[in-house]
Amino acid sequence: MDVLFYLLFICFMTGVTADSSKFSDYNDHPCKRECQDDGKPMTCVYDFTLEYYYTLSKACYDCPRNITDCYRPHCVPADGVSRSIITVNRMLPGPGIHVCENDEIVVNVHNNLETGEGTTIHWHGILQIDSQWNDGVPMVTQCPIVSRTTFQYKFRASNPGTHFWHAHTGVQRADGVYGNLVVRQPPKSDVHWSLYDHDLPEHTMVVNDWLNQLTIDRFAAHHHNDGDNKPRLMLINGRNNYKEFKYDDTPDQIFKTPNEVFKVKMNETYRFRVASNAIFNCPLQISIDDHTMTVIASDGSPFDPVVVDSFNIFAGERFDFVLHATQDPGNYWFRVRGMADCGESQKQGQAFAIIRYEGASEEQPSASSNYLDSKRGGMLLNPWNEKATETKLPVTKLNALIEDFDGMDGTPDKKFYVTFDFNKLDNFHFNHPELYPLQSINKNKHLYSPQMNGISNHLPSSPPLTQFDDISEEMYCNVDTVKNKNCSREFCQCVHRLVVDLNDVVEIILIDEGVTFNANHPTHLHGHTFRVVGMGKLNVSTSLEEVMRLDREGLIERKLSKAVAKDTVTVPDGGYTVIRFHANNPGMWFFHCHIEFHVEIGMGLLIQVGSKDDMPKRPKGFPTCGNYQYHGDEEPATPYPSSSISFQCNIAVIFLSLVFFLFH
Repeated sequence: MDVLFYLLFICFMTGVTADSSKFSDYNDHPCKRECQDDGKPMTCVYDFTLEYYYTLSKACYDCPRNITDCYRPHCVPADGVSRSIITVNRMLPGPGIHVCENDEIVVNVHNNLETGEGTTIHWHGILQIDSQWNDGVPMVTQCPIVSRTTFQYKFRASNPGTHFWHAHTGVQRADGVYGNLVVRQPPKSDVHWSLYDHDLPEHTMVVNDWLNQLTIDRFAAHHHNDGDNKPRLMLINGRNNYKEFKYDDTPDQIFKTPNEVFKVKMNETYRFRVASNAIFNCPLQISIDDHTMTVIASDGSPFDPVVVDSFNIFAGERFDFVLHATQDPGNYWFRVRGMADCGESQKQGQAFAIIRYEGASEEQPSASSNYLDSKRGGMLLNPWNEKATETKLPVTKLNALIEDFDGMDGTPDKKFYVTFDFNKLDNFHFNHPELYPLQSINKNKHLYSPQMNGISNHLPSSPPLTQFDDISEEMYCNVDTVKNKNCSREFCQCVHRLVVDLNDVVEIILIDEGVTFNANHPTHLHGHTFRVVGMGKLNVSTSLEEVMRLDREGLIERKLSKAVAKDTVTVPDGGYTVIRFHANNPGMWFFHCHIEFHVEIGMGLLIQVGSKDDMPKRPKGFPTCGNYQYHGDEEPATPYPSSSISFQCNIAVIFLSLVFFLFH
């Protein structure tokens, strides 16, 4: 009997395919619940189907003229501009994952991209302890998920907080492959539980800059010609109301796609969760008209509350704040204001959502939506490329509410200096040194290579986490192994790797030399949280030598107790950021700038934690990949009689049906 049930199981599994007509938004998922102190962990299963899609598709019917059509299933209104996108389950953002601490998350990713391209999903903020192969970095922790195949991610939601998920292959996250991921805690575990009345899934948001075309088109134009890399607006949970629509039979009326709306009740308090999926060099300033915000956590880690008028959020960061709904019932702008390449001297990108009090009319706020009027004064958390002042609070001034790790205040076991800048080199990917070198083309077509320590990272041909022996040591390099080259004049490229021992205390001094552009580099570490123990802007530009000298002279201040814990942090242009972490999670971990065009052409490196013997074992049947060279033919394999399974399935079904009929 057991054999027959097994055959039935095999019959079922061999017939399973992703039914793309039944996409789910998971708004009513059973794991989306209030977390209880005595609650038991659940297994939370999701199916994600990736495909190319289109904004304002036929699913939208008469949106935005009939505003209710904009909320139909599969309708993606975005900013009102028609363009190709990539979606998960035909949603923008994709389905939100809301679970409780220690739940098990299972996501079956079905790659239905018609172009044949691979994909992976990174669970940004999840440390993947004991599940390192689920980190979702192609050619580091796994092979890309091949088109028309399914890959299952399965991991424990062991570290609570506001996270998000996004594609980590090519520029897919820039075109729509991203969504919320929140791991909530029960009341006794949440140190800020008493500060708010409500922590609602609908008060979770992803903010990002947005283009009017597929990002790969903009990537090719920018890197191979003089194409623009400046976005014109932002989205809040995939929405904005940029384009105006007019119709012949109502010429005096203007219609727009809807803003996101967050509903509150007067005199109640709400926890909001914000994640930045920013793509370009666009820090975002967050503010709410006529309200302050009590910020309580970043990147999933709590700190002593700070009351601010606004905060900046950089690509990859997350912030949680408490809103006190104490104003008169009405509608108030929730503002996302772009800076740097989205700022005042560029296209003045911004987005708006609405904070709507119970009883207020369903209309837009009356306050100005002009870009220049959106700059909020007062107390600012996380300033962009500015020195700390009484009203500009860097994250180093925050006090963590989690315990310091052992050895945090001592001498680190490993210490690295890592410089960031755009270097003027003949990068052969974009400037052929003989046919069209930099010095022979117009300046407006110069491409400066974003590098760490003068090295462009090149991902290997196989993922070293799961195929460690397939990568030769000759493929790796770092600043110590390229000393025989002059990387300031010669383009240097390799699998850029730093090696630390398991359980080392590691300090990294990040330096944005700032010579070429006034930019910034929000930097994300996979697999670990770090403490931000130091940060400073020195000048318009700086150098490795200057920062090393300041460090030797004891002039770089370090906060070695209660430093805020994060996994993503900005490096001020012409300044430095100092981080420390306990390397207690063995694996190959990507450490990179989170600006898409920077990381895609080399601004990243791998941190190998532990030796080969410390690496986790690859799961049974885990996909492998790598280079191939023809070496002759194998002996013909004996074909498996596919009809035998079908025959056995038919016999099993008939027999069990007969047993059920006779004994029930």
